[in-house]
Amino acid sequence: MRIAFFIALMALTLTACASAPSRVTNACAIFEQKDGLFNNWSRQAKAAEREFGVPVPTLMATIYVESGFRPYAKPPRKYVLGIIPWGRVSSAYGYAQALDGTWLQYKKETGRWRASRSDFGDAIHFVGWYHNQSHVKNGIPLTDSYNLYLAYYSGQAGYSRGQFSSGTRRAAQKSAAMAERYEAQLRSCGY
Repeated sequence: MRIAFFIALMALTLTACASAPSRVTNACAIFEQKDGLFNNWSRQAKAAEREFGVPVPTLMATIYVESGFRPYAKPPRKYVLGIIPWGRVSSAYGYAQALDGTWLQYKKETGRWRASRSDFGDAIHFVGWYHNQSHVKNGIPLTDSYNLYLAYYSGQAGYSRGQFSSGTRRAAQKSAAMAERYEAQLRSCGY
């Protein structure tokens, strides 16, 4: 009886780990909902901030815009003749919507070979690493959520060319606004 209860409890815990939080526009609610012993999002976000110097609100805002905190998020499909599904528009995947090649580069440079794009702790570490790369390569201040997002979405080379679509600029504005909102929320709830 105890073993069955333990197995059911573990299954429930693991299922909760792989789901998006219910209130993604409220950082305090996200951290309250995801405060497990093994999967503590606040602790993981703060660790990424300490390692890379990127503020937690900026890290969280990037993930909010990229995936809405869905662990298995993928870009839309391409269609042939408008009706036949034909692959995806890119290889982006997971919380951070990291591309296959960039994810591989991240794993090589950090030595985190077991990292998974559908694991929040790995994804937020990746976002911190990438934003730090934008700071080093393009001189973007670690507190500049708008330009960090432009570089995140466009890539380091794309950012340095400065060619951004209006949609990319809108997404960067959304990320910067959400970072400000998250910052105010986290101050109010003491995280």
